[in-house]
Amino acid sequence: MVKTIYSAVKQVSDTLFAPGGQAFSKALLVQYPRAGSWTIAFLTGRPGGDVANHLHGDYVSIYVPTTPNPTSGFFLMMPRADVIELDMSVDEALKYVISMGVAFPEQPARKSSARARQRTWAAIHKYRS
Repeated sequence: MVKTIYSAVKQVSDTLFAPGGQAFSKALLVQYPRAGSWTIAFLTGRPGGDVANHLHGDYVSIYVPTTPNPTSGFFLMMPRADVIELDMSVDEALKYVISMGVAFPEQPARKSSARARQRTWAAIHKYRS
């Protein structure tokens, strides 16, 4: 039993913390654990295997880290429409999570597109009505 747990933990840590690793491809903003509460999450890919056969529509796989230890958290599959991509690097988002929101990233130099702003407001207001 210990060997099985150790192997699983080692595989996850090797994937997440390998030099040049790309376990998280984008920083996201999602409503979790309920509508109206927002948190940082990370895009890990798309649902696969038999899970993909049971989810209808466009879904993404995400990881929601806990604070201040991002090695524990929650794996979720959410509709892509409920996920907002952030203009910050994965490293900046991890620092933000680990610092419990104290060390926030600077505003991006480029402005978000009108479409991205529209998606953000639509997602926020979707749960208010």
